Amino acid sequence: MEPTILREQEFDLLFEEIAEKYGYDFTLYSKASLKRRVSRICMMDKLYSFAELRYQLMSNPEYLQRFVEEITVNVTEMYRDPQFYKTLRDQVLPQLATYPFIRIWVAGCATGEEVYSVAIMLQEANLYDRSLIYATDLNPTVLEKARNGVFSIRHMKQYSENYIISGGKKELSSYYMANYDVAKFHDKLKERVVFSTHNLVSDSSFNEFQLIMCRNVLIYFEKELQHKVFNLFDNSLEKLGYLALGSKESIRFSNLESTYKRVGSDKIWRKMN
Repeated sequence: MEPTILREQEFDLLFEEIAEKYGYDFTLYSKASLKRRVSRICMMDKLYSFAELRYQLMSNPEYLQRFVEEITVNVTEMYRDPQFYKTLRDQVLPQLATYPFIRIWVAGCATGEEVYSVAIMLQEANLYDRSLIYATDLNPTVLEKARNGVFSIRHMKQYSENYIISGGKKELSSYYMANYDVAKFHDKLKERVVFSTHNLVSDSSFNEFQLIMCRNVLIYFEKELQHKVFNLFDNSLEKLGYLALGSKESIRFSNLESTYKRVGSDKIWRKMN
């Protein structure tokens, strides 16, 4: 199905029905991004009309799960933007070290590459055993992949380079076992991780954190939803806690801007009030 065939009114109605029937609310996601992804899944599944797509979604909950997996963005990597991680390592972790117990929320964690990146950094800073990482995503399938900690070996060269630039203290390969075409990260790296489903659109705050990471998720939300999620994060952060976003995301122009101070030139802000 070509994007131009998707009628605006039908598109809106479909996502309103999905929200009402299944509780997955995409009505404030970026429409341009959603349309591209809906078109892609229609082509893959040979659905040639909007009516066929709607029938599948409304009559088949299993297909709804596949639909959600395809339209939610799960692209991630280890130590993406290495300078960001270097700032975390050099400027944020020393501040977190002053707490007796450290709670970190990686929201929208997708398949978990950033979760293992943070776990390794905490180990190298001798903070891992008094930390707890909450890794959440609305998609249970990608969460299961995150929980398994198994990634394609073909990505490891890039991940290793990122890790070294971020200030890594060992060889990244010392944290995983390579077996044929996969790398399985050591189970120790998930002993302090809680994997759980959480929907940023509809679910509320569930703890207080010193660091919240949510990178490259908000870019797929409309401004109204971005503000809602910023308030969720603000309600979930302790005073002097840190909010870390993706390279194209910012709290600038949000209602939080005046109460947060940016850390260096990276997309990391500290809650001041």
